[in-house]
Amino acid sequence: MSRRRPESRGSSSGEDSDPESVVRSILLRRLAAAARTRRELEKDLAKRGADPSVAARVLDRFEEVGLIDDVAFAKLWVESRHRGKALSRSALQRELRERGVDRDVIDEALSVIDDDDEWVRARQFGAAKARLRPGEDPRKAARRLAGQLARKGYPPHMCFAVAAEALAGVAEKRQHDVIDESDAGLIVDDFPAQQESV
Repeated sequence: MSRRRPESRGSSSGEDSDPESVVRSILLRRLAAAARTRRELEKDLAKRGADPSVAARVLDRFEEVGLIDDVAFAKLWVESRHRGKALSRSALQRELRERGVDRDVIDEALSVIDDDDEWVRARQFGAAKARLRPGEDPRKAARRLAGQLARKGYPPHMCFAVAAEALAGVAEKRQHDVIDESDAGLIVDDFPAQQESV
């Protein structure tokens, strides 16, 4: 089975004959669009039919000069996704693993987020998303908000505590019945089924 020739859009015929130049061009285009991990770039080159030994050589060189840096990538990923998307440590860990980042690098990047940071970010997200529609059962609203937090990777106890707290604030502002954390305890047992369906 013959190896598919790597893509080389816009390359000169001289560059086409040099596999390293073709691989370099592909990598530079990919990195110009967005930062990527070494593993993501390896997969991309393999899909484009690049010779593995040539790909490894060029990737090594890109790492040497700092164009590929999984440590920096992981740190920026954690910072932006935790702050911007309110993702939990477990969700961030999963995303970085899927991108081929080493466990030690992931652990180092996640070390900047402690339990208090997770609670703070979950509460910020909960406060921003809490909605109590007129006449709506507060427990239904709490399950909905807890489901949103669960999709961000937060554990069940945190999801319901944050949802209860956020909706209590909404209820107080609208002079509705206040839902407190003791109410959340009544629906925590339902959480596994809720989590499976979100």
